[in-house]
Amino acid sequence: MPLPESSARMMLDIANVTLGLVILIFAGDALVKGAVNLALRLGLPALVVSLTVVAFGTSAPELLVSVQAILDGVPGLALGNVVGSNTANVLLVLGIPALIARMHTSGHDTRRDYLYMLGASVLFIGLCLTGTLVWWHGLILLAALIAVLAATFLSSRGDEVEVEGAEPGLPGWKLTAFLGLGLIGLPLGANLLVDGATSIARAFGVTETVIGLTLVAIGTSLPELATTVMAAIRRHADVALGNVIGSNLFNLLGIIGVAVFVDPIPVERSFLVLDLWIMLGATLILIPFVFMGRDITRSWGVGLFGLYAAYLVLVLA
Repeated sequence: MPLPESSARMMLDIANVTLGLVILIFAGDALVKGAVNLALRLGLPALVVSLTVVAFGTSAPELLVSVQAILDGVPGLALGNVVGSNTANVLLVLGIPALIARMHTSGHDTRRDYLYMLGASVLFIGLCLTGTLVWWHGLILLAALIAVLAATFLSSRGDEVEVEGAEPGLPGWKLTAFLGLGLIGLPLGANLLVDGATSIARAFGVTETVIGLTLVAIGTSLPELATTVMAAIRRHADVALGNVIGSNLFNLLGIIGVAVFVDPIPVERSFLVLDLWIMLGATLILIPFVFMGRDITRSWGVGLFGLYAAYLVLVLA
């Protein structure tokens, strides 16, 4: 018996979202490997490559999704993706690994990077309060990102840096293949994800913004979740916390900073009333781990995960 047209369409939309996420994850990883090895071959210092190529490359899926959403006329999905991802990165991406293993963050100093992230969050919220994010807001956000990168570079000179994705003996054809897969796969995956997510939102009678805050935000946070789970298992708490802080910083300053040059992004009232403050609250939750030497225990993991579940209920309601 054939499926009703609405059911068949829903299954196709879910398949598009799933396939889009899978393509984004693998294409993003391929782009990072290709770009990192190309940059190192061109003679760029490892620290510069780590701060720029790796950082931007790992944020490429979120950037492409946000740009595609704006091009498709659903800017709420773009903004929801960034705000929702930052909330998910703290509550979900740190909460789930803490359920697996205690994360000894007390032995690692992330205060400077955390203050950068907190400052970026306050700056971002301040710009959102103007009602619409436009090109000159993008200039401010990108200038702040450049300042953070410059400060990090100056304070880290002389440190030995292990660059993610670096393979010194990588053949030229593999390097080209990685770059090609990344550059082709990212827009393809973003298009599938945005189209499917938008269609699902309309079918359930919710806004694209809600889908951006939930389904798309969780999906684009999966690479960070996978990295953080492995870091927790290997007892690399500095990697786990640093991964979240770095991702959130780039989401706010880099992704929206670039996306507003495609088209202005109106800030819906729901962001000003709830979502931006939840994101800021999630950022402030990290204070005990960053400044007070607290480890992220299983109890904290339960609390963080519970807060995120409550947030999802609130948004979907």
